[in-house]
Amino acid sequence: MKSAIVQTIIVNYRTPHLTLRAARGVQKAMAGMSGEVTIIDNASQDGSAPFLMDAIQSDNQPGRVPIRVITSDVNGGFGAGVNLGIEAGMADRRIPDYFYLLNSDAFPLEDALSSLVETLNLNKRLGIAGSQIVGEDGGSHQTAFRFPGLLSEFEAAASFSPVSRLFKRFTVPMTLPRKEIDCDWLAGASMLIRHDVLDDIGTFDEAFFLYFEETDLCRRARLAGWRTRYVPASKVAHVGSASTGMQDWLRKPDYWLDSRLHYFVKNGGWTYAFLANLACVLGGLLHGLQTSLRGRPALGPLRLGIRQFGHMAGRIVGRKPVQRGQKTNSVPAFGRI
Repeated sequence: MKSAIVQTIIVNYRTPHLTLRAARGVQKAMAGMSGEVTIIDNASQDGSAPFLMDAIQSDNQPGRVPIRVITSDVNGGFGAGVNLGIEAGMADRRIPDYFYLLNSDAFPLEDALSSLVETLNLNKRLGIAGSQIVGEDGGSHQTAFRFPGLLSEFEAAASFSPVSRLFKRFTVPMTLPRKEIDCDWLAGASMLIRHDVLDDIGTFDEAFFLYFEETDLCRRARLAGWRTRYVPASKVAHVGSASTGMQDWLRKPDYWLDSRLHYFVKNGGWTYAFLANLACVLGGLLHGLQTSLRGRPALGPLRLGIRQFGHMAGRIVGRKPVQRGQKTNSVPAFGRI
């Protein structure tokens, strides 16, 4: 069997030192492989691009997988940055067998990438494989997920043990698997995608600025007959997943709300998105009720549900584009109306 050609794509936005560390880490992980590390600077405008271009000169030595930097004129988000790398291809014009997506704050441990490549090499119907994401202290982070839906929105907002047990099969985060297992979607911090998958379904939908873009990609792959596999033998340290602030119900940024709305409208229409918001509000009400009975009312989930309704109404009335500064992919900004 010929050696697989892998194009690693890292999107940088104002994290040049972390990005350089990630690029050098995956360059070592690609020792003995054929391919390239492509860094996309997403219009950082902070000196990231010249810093990276200068720094990688010492890394591009004979016998090493080359590292290249491509600059984007706009920050179109994660998916748009990855698409730019895919569209640019590799410098030597070879066509990669696999695209490896690596966060700028993620660092492959030994055999992390080779484990993913081996998994996809052994099963031609597997289209996507992802790593076990760990903190730099070695603790495992949530990595394998189910697709979100109405019941999962209610369960997440309710955050109530009896409800969680009842809807266990629908909760988005899967119980951390200890062995290889198929799942609905994977965290995009370390994800290997077969070239044939993108030939079938296209690249990332750029209407997702950040969040839900890998969920959408894996869903489109599933609908096209491709399976997604979680590979715990592939371990990647990720320093950013615990410090995004996204654990706070009230700190969801507007682009998260945009991406969530686009995902539900795209996959079920406006009525489905309305019901998803309603499920969140009802779950939030239940959460608030049961925490109030314990003497410590927590209204964060309910407030988020109400905020999601307000956000949806604003988008309907204003018809604002989901994102700023980037082209859209083949999918309209809000799918069906």
